[in-house]
Amino acid sequence: MSQPDAPRIAAPGFIRTADGADLFYRDWDQPGGEPVLFVGGWSLPSDAWNYQMLALHSQGLRVMAFDRRGHGRSSDPGRGYDFDTLAGDIAAVIEALDLRGVTLVGHSMGCNEIVRYLSRHGSARVRRVALLGTMTPVVQRLPDNPDGFDPALLDYFRNELLVKDFPQWLDHNTPPFLTPATSPALAGWLRQLALGTSALALRECNRAVTEADFRPELPGIAVPVLLIAGDLDVSAPLELTARRTAALLPNARLEVYHGAPHGMFVTHMGRVNGDLLEFISEPA
Repeated sequence: MSQPDAPRIAAPGFIRTADGADLFYRDWDQPGGEPVLFVGGWSLPSDAWNYQMLALHSQGLRVMAFDRRGHGRSSDPGRGYDFDTLAGDIAAVIEALDLRGVTLVGHSMGCNEIVRYLSRHGSARVRRVALLGTMTPVVQRLPDNPDGFDPALLDYFRNELLVKDFPQWLDHNTPPFLTPATSPALAGWLRQLALGTSALALRECNRAVTEADFRPELPGIAVPVLLIAGDLDVSAPLELTARRTAALLPNARLEVYHGAPHGMFVTHMGRVNGDLLEFISEPA
């Protein structure tokens, strides 16, 4: 039986995965700069990390980000929206770019992908991890997770709101994702980024992130982890997600931002950028 092809750079700005998906990536290199790889949240491509990448690049770091399959400029293969495959896509980027000693930074669903990458592929190439607005450990209501989201409401979102009028849902849900002080132009930019995502990727990635349970995996992650969470996050409520994730990780620090929503990477970008730079500069 033939072996799958190794991940490789297929064309400038694109990495070909073992299953044939092409992932768009950006790599703002710096001679000798420590590598930082960003993994975006649900519905958002790599562009959403612009303001973190600019801040870290200006301090001499090599910063990279990629579009999840079905997002942005990556291909839309119609498959592979489970966490094992998505974690494999992170591995493909790390391997194709030969990253070592990398800091992984995730937002929302991207945090879950990073956790699965570490549990399946190990931490040999990873120095530290930052998780912003994480959706771990488990967000749906279960017998042993009674304060999670009602599965019936999650199904209603996928089958009624998402597949019938996603733009209207964005109009209703962009305000709680941000703060009243966020400019309409910035809010509109994020909305346009989300509208560029494949409808199938939106639905299946939402299914993956709301049904997964990472409680068995988190205790095995030994690298230093910085958790950043907002106390006004309605997508990933603090007590349901970041607080419980921090309790399960053996080497984690939780920073809670008062008044911050799920989109803290834009609403509180100065503080986020400063905390990331401080975390990356700490001895491993």
